[in-house]
Amino acid sequence: MSSQYLMDPKRAHHYNVEIGLADRLRNSSRAERRYLYSSVYEELYREVPYHPQLVRKSQGAEERAGLLELFDTLRPFLNPDTVYAEIGAGDCALTMLVAPHVRKAYAIDVSETVTRGASAPNLEVVLSDGIDIPVTATLIFSNQLMEHLHPDDARDQLANVFAALEPGGKYFCITPSRLTGPHDISRGIDEVARGFHLREYANRELADLFRSVGFARVEAFVRIRNFQTTLPLGVVTALETVVGWLPRSLGWRVSNLPILRRILDVQLIATRC
Repeated sequence: MSSQYLMDPKRAHHYNVEIGLADRLRNSSRAERRYLYSSVYEELYREVPYHPQLVRKSQGAEERAGLLELFDTLRPFLNPDTVYAEIGAGDCALTMLVAPHVRKAYAIDVSETVTRGASAPNLEVVLSDGIDIPVTATLIFSNQLMEHLHPDDARDQLANVFAALEPGGKYFCITPSRLTGPHDISRGIDEVARGFHLREYANRELADLFRSVGFARVEAFVRIRNFQTTLPLGVVTALETVVGWLPRSLGWRVSNLPILRRILDVQLIATRC
């Protein structure tokens, strides 16, 4: 650990609590994880009351700007007939923005604590075990979720996402790239994620998982400032391959260059045909 890290008691406490709880998840059985996801997150929020998920609602303009950028990203996918479901909705701030623009909006999360108080027209909060998707939707969205799943559960959740989508429905998944990480509490301390990011992915790895559960069409999504588009997945995975050939420290620096990072970020749109 760095001396700078040790000088910050709050971060030290957060780090120690999260690493311990994450190890409990990593070493658990599939049956145990059916209740453990909810349990460890509730314990984290009790032990770390200043956790960003709990204080986000009181934060200022920068946080609001990030939220509005996400909403602008989703806006072209929304219409009055859309049934929207957000997995890992957290404080439900984004789902509450989306809800008035769609027929129905579901905010799905494992924690009753972090979703408490969420309210908007057409909004329903749904508590889940972290794997099941107990709704039917035309658009499912997740942001910073896949990395929190135990690797053994990722395919099961994706199969449930596929089953929850109407034919022609889309799953829009944003998760931090392994190449630019780690992105959890261990960033700047460890070389790989050790906290609640149980696995960070590259585009190729996650796209392969999508296809394994039945998604035949998977595209990469890129947003740079106010411009957004889809790209053939092969373009992004080719860049990942090139960066992967570099020595780790150089590859990390290159992949974190602003424009390249926007392209390498894992943002996939999978369509149920």
